[in-house]
Amino acid sequence: MLMRFVKSISLIFSLVLVFGFIPKPVEESVRWYTFEEAVEKSNAEKRKIFVDVYTDWCGWCKVMDKNTFNNPEIAKYLNENFYPVKFNAEQKEDIEFGGITFKFVESGRRGYHQLAAALLNNKLSYPTVVFLDENFAMIQPLPGYQKPD
Repeated sequence: MLMRFVKSISLIFSLVLVFGFIPKPVEESVRWYTFEEAVEKSNAEKRKIFVDVYTDWCGWCKVMDKNTFNNPEIAKYLNENFYPVKFNAEQKEDIEFGGITFKFVESGRRGYHQLAAALLNNKLSYPTVVFLDENFAMIQPLPGYQKPD
């Protein structure tokens, strides 16, 4: 009886060791860059830039983060084909780009960043994704929640 118990414990312990150390497949996530990092990387190795323009208070932005950008297929595609940028449209830090210094503008309760306004053609709508070509020219902004498909 004791021998059966010891064998059972040994078997359970062995299974825990074997299955506990099997590596789980790593799901890819989007490697987000700052705007400046993406420009620098694209200058070194040309690639389009994908910009997710969001705000901290935007509910649909959070839903898109959860449903769209956490999708492994979307993450893989963005990482392989773009330099993905997560850009807070209300960030306070200046950004130097194309010989221009873009700044935060106090306006109403929150304000906005000049670069966000430039990327969104002065139509501040969140979330909006913006595509820039290899020369940093705007291809197209797509306002609104984008489903994974």
